[in-house]
Amino acid sequence: MRRTSPSPSRSKYLMPLALFTGAAMGLACGSMPRDTSPFPTVPEAGPGDTTPQDGGPLFPSGASGPTTSPDGCSEAAKLVYVVSAENDLYSFKPDTLTFTKIGRLDCRAAALASPNSMAVDRSGNAWVNYSDGTLFKVSTRDATCASTPFAAGQDGFTKFGMAFAANTPGSTAETLYVAGLQDILSGGRAGLGKIDLTSMKLTFVGDYSGDLRGRGAELTGTGDAKLYGFYTTDPATLARVDVASGATSEAKSLTGVRTGDAWAFSFWGGDFWFYTA
Repeated sequence: MRRTSPSPSRSKYLMPLALFTGAAMGLACGSMPRDTSPFPTVPEAGPGDTTPQDGGPLFPSGASGPTTSPDGCSEAAKLVYVVSAENDLYSFKPDTLTFTKIGRLDCRAAALASPNSMAVDRSGNAWVNYSDGTLFKVSTRDATCASTPFAAGQDGFTKFGMAFAANTPGSTAETLYVAGLQDILSGGRAGLGKIDLTSMKLTFVGDYSGDLRGRGAELTGTGDAKLYGFYTTDPATLARVDVASGATSEAKSLTGVRTGDAWAFSFWGGDFWFYTA
């Protein structure tokens, strides 16, 4: 895992994590305040320790539902969420590097299908794309899963990265953007799309620019209505994505970072966080 601020002058490396499938949340609710404390370290696990690898205790069974702050964003949506290769949903608190296991997904996808990507809306609902192209709505409170009428394969999108971004700076309205992934087995279309969660219709927006054209990506949005992509170049690339055209700009090569078999991306505390396997 790595984080870097939008400014090229500030970046830090973290421990590698091979736990996740490549699903994570970027904050659509707004940029969390930039942290000013020294970056925390992760202690080595000892007997009986609760470590990020084992996820820690489950949320209490009597926990209340998400509360909402004055900006219209639920407290649940101010955390980062990840899905493990074992279908377990975790919350991640970047300022303490703490993972907390919420529960196991039981989404009714096709046999052998697995979670591919995830985005979380302002209300704290997770939207999970499975490898068969299906889309599910998942509770970040207890990991319960509900099917949606989303039709897989729209505009050639089967497996895709995803993120919510505010429609305008400071707006409570948001859009779910998706980044198509080309796959040797299932094919698929690369480029930027968006999903209307009312009609469940996916619309292709456009492809990326230059060397990023046709590349796979994960996405994250910010509260100032910007969208960014984490691209599968070698080394990986961070770039801003135009939500109206798909064109990319402000590309930055992430020296020493490779996406590996699974990767994810989020924005928290004024920094971009990169998760790789």
